[in-house]
Amino acid sequence: MTSAKNLVISITLLSICCFTSTQGANFDVVNQCTYPVWAAASTGGGKRLETGQSWQVTVAPGTPKARIWGRTGCTFDANGRGKCDTGDCNGMLECQGYGSPPNTLAEFALNQDNNNDFVDISVIDGFNVPMEFSPVGASCKTMKCDRDLVGQCPEQLRTQGGCNNPCTVFKTVEYCCTIERGSCGPTDYSRFFKDRCPDAYSYPQDDQSSLFTCPGGTNYKVVFCP
Repeated sequence: MTSAKNLVISITLLSICCFTSTQGANFDVVNQCTYPVWAAASTGGGKRLETGQSWQVTVAPGTPKARIWGRTGCTFDANGRGKCDTGDCNGMLECQGYGSPPNTLAEFALNQDNNNDFVDISVIDGFNVPMEFSPVGASCKTMKCDRDLVGQCPEQLRTQGGCNNPCTVFKTVEYCCTIERGSCGPTDYSRFFKDRCPDAYSYPQDDQSSLFTCPGGTNYKVVFCP
């Protein structure tokens, strides 16, 4: 009887452990901007958010690479086809892939090493909407990129509704880091972004100051114009 009882307890604990380690995440996406933002997720989907509106996105456990971003200056027809000035994803309201630069990104990989989530804000694809990316109910890093980078954008990087990353404009090895890992460093342009958004990735090898972890199963909030 004791052995059978211990076996039941062991199976129950194993089930709880396995459930915890494979738990997905809910993302509450909120628009606090004074203008509409068309939220998008690379896990699939998109939604127009007026000021004060929110959108709930559920991401499957173990998702290795995904992102959420905002699009601006969009026009869509009744079939969900159209275009956006920034963050456009193949002219679709319901995104199925990544958006076009410039777009401020909330990036994440769920339930990775030691059941940790890896999370960051990135301006490697440029900047279009101020953003805050925070855990809900967990003592992890709250990341922000909430400065007016569009208004302060260097002349060479300016575009309709946003501020381009230099790789998008110049397409050189120096700015795109299309060289062996470890040899890519910051530039004057990446420092422009980093000085104003120290939490955010400003160039591809900016891991040390820009990549953070949370326990797997954490839920998150993404706020446009925090």
